[in-house]
Amino acid sequence: MRHVLSALVQNEPGVLARVSGMLATRGFNIDSLAVGETENHELSRMTFVVRGDDAALDQIRKQLDKIIPVVRVDDISAENFVERDLMLIKVKCPAEKRAEVALLVETFRGRTVDIQHDNIMIEISGTEGKIESFIELMRGYGIVELARTGRIALVRGMPERRDEE
Repeated sequence: MRHVLSALVQNEPGVLARVSGMLATRGFNIDSLAVGETENHELSRMTFVVRGDDAALDQIRKQLDKIIPVVRVDDISAENFVERDLMLIKVKCPAEKRAEVALLVETFRGRTVDIQHDNIMIEISGTEGKIESFIELMRGYGIVELARTGRIALVRGMPERRDEE
């Protein structure tokens, strides 16, 4: 089962290494990982996707809670949340194919961010499924390079306020 975890951590050096190291030493693979500062510059939010049953998830949460800089860990998988990935993709695109590729970019609500003589760079954000679908369409043109962020996610509505925030 896929779990999206959101961890609020102190914004200090080494936290990412400690969290990812803990997961690795216990045999958990991170499918996706994104870290960034929150609205409070003293805190960062780590959003990561892991696979496992409920017992494995419980083990992950207990282990994360033991790491001092971790303020809070929430499994938001069962919540009503919004998630996004960001991708930059460079595709072979001679001049005669530009209109065709531009139509696909527009359909996927992407943006062309760079055009060269024989390739085009596109920015797409959205759900994992949307990103994967766009990649499949671009394979026919020839993908030169591709870079993706990890998943970011927030629960809809107002967050519960806790003393440690």
